[in-house]
Amino acid sequence: MDALCPSPPGPSRPQRNYERIGGQTGTSFFQTLIHLLKGNIGTGLLGLPLAVKNAGLVLGPISLLVMGIIAVHCMRLLVQCSHHLSSLTYGEAVQYGMENVTWLRRHSQWGKRTVNLFLIITQLGFCCVYFVFLSDNIKQVVEAANATTFNCHINYTNQTQVLVPSFDSRLYMLCFLPAFILLVFTPNLKFLAPLSLVANLMMTASLVLIYFYSLTNITYPINLPKVGRAKDYPLFFGTAIFAFEGIGVVLPLENKMQRPHTFTLVLYLGMGIVTFLYISLGTIGYMCFGDDIGGSITLNLPNCWTYQTVKLLYCFGIFITFALQFYVPAEILIPPAVARVPPRWETAVDLSLRTVLVIFTCALAILIPELDLVISLVGSVSSSFLALIFPPLLQILTFHTEDLSPLVTVKNAVISVVGLVGFLAGTYIAIEGVRTTIRNPTTVTQQDFTFYVILRP
Repeated sequence: MDALCPSPPGPSRPQRNYERIGGQTGTSFFQTLIHLLKGNIGTGLLGLPLAVKNAGLVLGPISLLVMGIIAVHCMRLLVQCSHHLSSLTYGEAVQYGMENVTWLRRHSQWGKRTVNLFLIITQLGFCCVYFVFLSDNIKQVVEAANATTFNCHINYTNQTQVLVPSFDSRLYMLCFLPAFILLVFTPNLKFLAPLSLVANLMMTASLVLIYFYSLTNITYPINLPKVGRAKDYPLFFGTAIFAFEGIGVVLPLENKMQRPHTFTLVLYLGMGIVTFLYISLGTIGYMCFGDDIGGSITLNLPNCWTYQTVKLLYCFGIFITFALQFYVPAEILIPPAVARVPPRWETAVDLSLRTVLVIFTCALAILIPELDLVISLVGSVSSSFLALIFPPLLQILTFHTEDLSPLVTVKNAVISVVGLVGFLAGTYIAIEGVRTTIRNPTTVTQQDFTFYVILRP
């Protein structure tokens, strides 16, 4: 493999044995496709109707299509550079790319550390989103339980709001905390494989029902703004790039394939399906619920047991997925710490650090209990770097000695600048929203005291 993917020359680089994990025991075309879909479809998909609202009914879908094309292109760049540099991970690719430039060679380790830092921020950010998503949806199901019916076609204009005390959503997060801690104590992810399969089936069934309700309840004529307000567009960017941030799974999936040369087809097919789902659900969801759309489309589903079950099924899938998202930062942060203690303390230190990390993500979620703000902030801060900024720069570093055409260099610079502008604007707007939330907590939790009772004849 080194003969096919030679390492760039450099005195500081040791000879590496580049060997893929896949081979005959690797994953098939179909298995890799399923893993790619699973790595890109989660809570971000459910938040896209609100993202389309922030961008506008016409500008939103067009922007999602453009962002999808750019995201897939950046994934392809990462794979291409990985092959050329004989690297197996995203961090290694950036490190070896920097070693390919003389004046950056001494600092190449910082390239890997920077990528790992953003991977940690992104994955722990996903975990924060899961806390908020679960608390919002379970809270809504519990509060509406006495008023939930089996009739999903009831006229909801006959609802009456009765104010009664209810738990704050942040208390629900604290209730979930012990369950998440026990979940991440799982010694090996293979033990969660059966539950993960069930979770995938549940989430798929939930998405089918969400599509069905949204398509069959669009109100005509549609009088929604074609273009949103300019100040809301950065929130769209953060939510959208959060949804498209599946670049972290690309190299592991490609490395484990039986036939890695077919991965490009898997990538284009899988991300084509993902982009279609993003555009269609984002547009249809906004058309169905209009300006009332919530941070997750599940929060807008009707108060009948069919769609309350949809929320519960999706919540179970997200709960199991928490362990998968937590695995990446745990593997980066915990082994170096465990290596510094005596063997008899290794297990205790490992479990303690896992507990601290979960408590940390829960604390952040409690601090910012607004689902749309958490998604936009995580997307703007870290996903923009991993998905848009780093890959084009990596291509320039990797192939700068091979006469890259000026057009390719300009294209890469434009993509990175777009990512940087999105990072700055999206982060600023999201932080302003967080500051408003912290200063005025009553504006966030006033709906926590609303209880719905349906008047029956």
